[in-house]
Amino acid sequence: MLPLTATVWSVALLCVFLPATAPWCALGGVLAMIVVLGCLWRRQREHDAVVRGAVAAVILAASAAVAFTVVLAVPERDVAAAWDGRVVEATAEITSSAALGRDGRLWVEAQLTGLGPPGAPSAASAPVRIGVEPGQGFALGAGIRVIGEAAVTDPGERSALVIFASTAGIDRRAGGVFAVAASVRDAFVERAVRLPEPGGGLLPGLAVGDTTAVTPELNDDMRASGLSHLTAVSGANCAIVVGAVFWLVALCGGGRGLRVALAVIALAGFVVLVTPEPSVIRASVMAGVAMLTVLLGRPSAGAGMLALCAAGILIADPWLASTPGFALSVVASGALILLAPALARGIGRWMPHPVALALAVPLAAQLACGPIIALFAEQQSLVGVAANLLAAPAAPIATVVGLLGCLSAPIGPLADLLAASAWLPAAWIATTAGVSARLPFAQIVLIPGIGSAVLVTVLSAAVGVVLIGPRVGGRELVVGVRIGWMRGIRMAAAGVLVVASALGGAHLLLSGPLATAATPEGWSIAACDVGQGDAVLVRSEGHIALIDTGPEPEPLQDCLSSLGIDRIDLLVLTHFDLDHVGGVAGVRGRVDAVLHGPPGESEDERLVDDLAAAGAVVTPASAGLRGVLGGAAWRVLWPQRDSMAFPAGNDASVVVEFSGGGVPRALFLGDLSAAPQRMMLRTARMVGDYDVVKVAHHGSADQDPGLYEEVSATAALFSAGAGNDYGHPRDETLDLLQAAGAVVLRTDLQGRILLAVRDGALEVWTENPP
Repeated sequence: MLPLTATVWSVALLCVFLPATAPWCALGGVLAMIVVLGCLWRRQREHDAVVRGAVAAVILAASAAVAFTVVLAVPERDVAAAWDGRVVEATAEITSSAALGRDGRLWVEAQLTGLGPPGAPSAASAPVRIGVEPGQGFALGAGIRVIGEAAVTDPGERSALVIFASTAGIDRRAGGVFAVAASVRDAFVERAVRLPEPGGGLLPGLAVGDTTAVTPELNDDMRASGLSHLTAVSGANCAIVVGAVFWLVALCGGGRGLRVALAVIALAGFVVLVTPEPSVIRASVMAGVAMLTVLLGRPSAGAGMLALCAAGILIADPWLASTPGFALSVVASGALILLAPALARGIGRWMPHPVALALAVPLAAQLACGPIIALFAEQQSLVGVAANLLAAPAAPIATVVGLLGCLSAPIGPLADLLAASAWLPAAWIATTAGVSARLPFAQIVLIPGIGSAVLVTVLSAAVGVVLIGPRVGGRELVVGVRIGWMRGIRMAAAGVLVVASALGGAHLLLSGPLATAATPEGWSIAACDVGQGDAVLVRSEGHIALIDTGPEPEPLQDCLSSLGIDRIDLLVLTHFDLDHVGGVAGVRGRVDAVLHGPPGESEDERLVDDLAAAGAVVTPASAGLRGVLGGAAWRVLWPQRDSMAFPAGNDASVVVEFSGGGVPRALFLGDLSAAPQRMMLRTARMVGDYDVVKVAHHGSADQDPGLYEEVSATAALFSAGAGNDYGHPRDETLDLLQAAGAVVLRTDLQGRILLAVRDGALEVWTENPP
């Protein structure tokens, strides 16, 4: 089964990234299968040849099937992709649960039923991802109608199109079993959030995968500590359900057949309750196979069954081959079956077997999944194994008791009792996540990609070899040459770990106590790499201004620490979108003065009040406001005082310029779009050229060429996240700035960017090579 899955996975990756190859793969697989079957017919008396030929025929048939699935799907996906960059009206059926994104939108996966210009959508069928303003009714199975801007996805992504909805409505509410499950979940969430924090908001995530009540801070802590899988309806949740039912039936005297049957039924019911979206079905299949084979004492059979299930899922949906979630499900389940027992035997040389087994399970998952995480994510958790070990006793209790509390919603007192009982383990997990995430060097930052994946693979393999020890296949090695080989391999692995530890220690010193020693002197503008968001520093004579804080506190804090900054003299909040104010917690209590754009909601006003309560002098910004920062002068150019032309948000962003005092003349445009840019150009006195312009809205396409021609900047700063869904910065905006004579500087490619004026010239340092 393993060669079958490897081949199907490879063909799926080839076809989804290069769809033009799919017809040839399908045709080649069918023809090769016919040739193999013909050879089998001639050699049907040779048993070994027949077996090998039959395996080859199955592999070729499966490869042709996955390619044929891509061939059938590509035409509809191409129709959807043709609407890239245009405003569309779409009708679709939601196929996933809703999740709150970092941009404040509610994101759902959906299957198109119609797509076209506003007012005239025509029939269409392709998977899409839709972002809407938070609201009720966006549940699995509901039919929705949205109008918004469409953006084509990168090759290999499961969704053919991303739609950023400006208006959205429910055409048809979810019905049947989905509606019942949604109402049960909603009732449980309402009951859980009445419990104290930490733990109350996390409980629905642990029990039924509903993370709507999880705060952004706790969500970040769960991810940093390697515990986010507990709330993602991952294989861990499904394995807990299967294991709990299996153990309970065995306790009641049920036979093996009854245990398996009831465990499968319970898992199916759990999937329906938490919404049977593709990721949940995938996780349940993988975890169910892994747990049942381990519980039945057949781990070798489990590897084959796991491989067969993975191949079947890929034939049904080849685009899963390129998704991190699918790879993590397969690899984590495989690690539970194959790697965890060997690690438990090896670790058991130094500790009791139950403790070794408890440690081996999260360690096996961490070692196996680390290389995949390094392909896509910037952080690797260094506390994941310890955090999972601490959370391990509480996770099954919170999941099972919380699930029972959810199912007993009609019996109010019983549901309250069960929810309260599940709160304590949920609070334990939340506290574990918070404490472990704040440990020194809880995470290490790596540039995602193949290089990082290879590095993590080598380190994971070295750890595994050292821990497993001299036992292979469950028996001691007795052949001298093999013992010699294994000793050499273990010595090499130990050497790799020693070298990695030395290099890691040096890195931690340079990124911690010695961080400022590795930073160029004399900078006056610093664009922090905070992902898809803005956080730009201005320094003059030791005084610091910070323009926006990015979407999260941690990247901002890392940037400030590396630059040796512990106090902010002036904080400018251009507007209150999450990608500009999400990191405020990282500087709260360390700010002297705040300039802010117009608040749009009560939450915006609370954020400003919180900064004031922490000691900052707060001032609403408007055109004409002036001040000094050290030896530099600053001036607000936008928004106009008491102007109602543009509502709070992007188009009312605070635009501020700095100059003098060693600071290059710089203009920071927030998220202004073309219309307010043109109005500002008419009303603001912008005499002379600028050295630096922070391009508006991360380089979106909605820009006014006249403004950038007037600014005539030497350097153009683009603050955007690597691989962001918006396609920022857009090619047309890059061309616009280059045509205006500016050197393009991008945080998504070059990391942190520092600028200074020296001897009349603009100097630039970048974290990554340009």
